[in-house]
Amino acid sequence: MALLLVAGCSDSGNSSGSGKNPTIALLLPESKTTRYEAVDRPKFEAKVKALCPGCKVLYFNADQDAPKQQSQIEAALTQGADVLVLDAVDAAAVAPQIHAAQQKEVPVLAYDRLITGISYDAFVSFDNVRVGEMQGQALLDAMKARGVTGKPGIVMINGAKTDPSSADYKKGAHSVLDGKVTIGREYDTPDWSPDKAQDEMEQAITALGRDSVAGVLSANDGMAGGAIAAMKRAGYAKLPPITGQDAELAGVQRIVTGDQYMTVYLDIPAQAAQSAETAVALGRGEKIKAPTTVNNGTAGIPAYMLSPTAVTKEKIKDTIVKDRFYTVDQICTAAFATACTAAGLR
Repeated sequence: MALLLVAGCSDSGNSSGSGKNPTIALLLPESKTTRYEAVDRPKFEAKVKALCPGCKVLYFNADQDAPKQQSQIEAALTQGADVLVLDAVDAAAVAPQIHAAQQKEVPVLAYDRLITGISYDAFVSFDNVRVGEMQGQALLDAMKARGVTGKPGIVMINGAKTDPSSADYKKGAHSVLDGKVTIGREYDTPDWSPDKAQDEMEQAITALGRDSVAGVLSANDGMAGGAIAAMKRAGYAKLPPITGQDAELAGVQRIVTGDQYMTVYLDIPAQAAQSAETAVALGRGEKIKAPTTVNNGTAGIPAYMLSPTAVTKEKIKDTIVKDRFYTVDQICTAAFATACTAAGLR
């Protein structure tokens, strides 16, 4: 589903919060992608504590299980949550639980993934179409730099169909790539699973032939790792360029060594902080003023949309390190010392 971004200002409020110290439920989708436990959760909890020392955070992780997450939402409401911050496993399947929250006058903030099929209070994410555009353009640039001409063959490894963000990443990538490449194989990867991405890449290499793959569009770093493992197993002397997203530590280290060409760096601490600030306000029954709205197919959702950043080896120092997302010491462990020196990180 295409998303419509409309400039404007929206107010959303709720009068049910438990005064100055609301209970906030944070419901994240999975833990295979390292960002959720390593960055999203601790940054969100820290910001809530800074804003509201008396607030309580109930934490749930669904382990990529949609029915489990639906039960967790019900549990959060039973435990007295005054506001839900929900990163949905299946964004089209949680409308009944959101309706139940609304019946209790509990506001809902969609975190990272746009929930469809129902109206709710707020959405905090990144410009996902732009993410796909950045990935597609980076792949074209990398193949051109290697002297690849014509309409080179590529493999596209997209995210899960149950995640509306995946459709946006795909839309952005296709807007840049279509007509300029030959898409030999394209996959929608269940659960964003690195293991399944590895299987998909192995299937693509078998079907197309090793020499027919000039580049790989991977929607995130975890799946890029799986695809790279498949290519190494297939015996590539030099890996074709491959994209990613999330600036996972392993992904950044692969960029340093040259195994991965780029990642899309998302300022997740800023996303978590904005979400915490909005959740505290909603839980207190205050009005919020979002800078834009996003149409989820049912309603215009008040939205905070953050900007992504494309990062190649040359940009790690001035983005990821400069923002203290990772330190040089975290990136440049002993196994990566030589590559880090060559990349100018030491």
